[in-house]
Amino acid sequence: MRAAGMAIEAADIIDHAAGILQLKLPKGDHKAVRSLLNGHFAPSALLLSDHTPKCPAVFVSDMDSTMIQQECIDELADFAGLKDRVAAITERAMIGELDFEDALRERVGLLAGLDQSAISTCLEERITLTPGAKTLVANLRAAGCKTVLVTGGFHHFADAVADQLGFERVVGNRLEVSDGKLTGRLVGAITDAATKAGVLEEEMASLGEGARSSVRSLATGDGANDIPMLERADYGFAYCGKEAARDAANGQIDQADISVILPLLGVRVANRY
Repeated sequence: MRAAGMAIEAADIIDHAAGILQLKLPKGDHKAVRSLLNGHFAPSALLLSDHTPKCPAVFVSDMDSTMIQQECIDELADFAGLKDRVAAITERAMIGELDFEDALRERVGLLAGLDQSAISTCLEERITLTPGAKTLVANLRAAGCKTVLVTGGFHHFADAVADQLGFERVVGNRLEVSDGKLTGRLVGAITDAATKAGVLEEEMASLGEGARSSVRSLATGDGANDIPMLERADYGFAYCGKEAARDAANGQIDQADISVILPLLGVRVANRY
């Protein structure tokens, strides 16, 4: 089979009705193949790989709009009456129009003076898990995969989300709090695109040099800040992603249930949540 001038070695339609498709093809212009497929087949889930997929040894995921359905900083800004203003900056950062660190510091600065209690209220009332996220994490862990949540968002949210979903490690930014209120500043180093890619490499390196050639890595994300991580992963999935993230990834999920990644990688779903 050929598509966009490239030889497709094998095609596996996991679920035709649901539009779940896996293609095996040599390294090359995956973007051209994806564009062709989207124009004719419009798959809801797709993986393009140059080898037969298998369960990854490491899974690193973004949080906002990937493992959860919201952008935490936008929802938190709503408590300060600034959601529209902050959300506009978030959107521009996600599509790559603004420098991530500058955009993050600007948005956090707008939250100065907000009571810390707004965080727990926001978590309880606004933040919802992505359908299938717990199923994805639980079944990957059951298969022996290390799971890491790495976010350009905040530990105040990510630690709670990781507990709910079962992630083993969390990497994120820290909001500074003084006298029970947000100061509008961050504490410590910024978790950005380079950090996300670095965490993936670090986790793979921890498996040992001998294992690197035989094990696989998985990453999921949705925005420009996730691109280096998606590109470095053996399986990089853009979940309902921005165009730049979709172009960088060799997998895409355009349906609500993110656990569709499991059958695409040939991982048996033992439990659903």
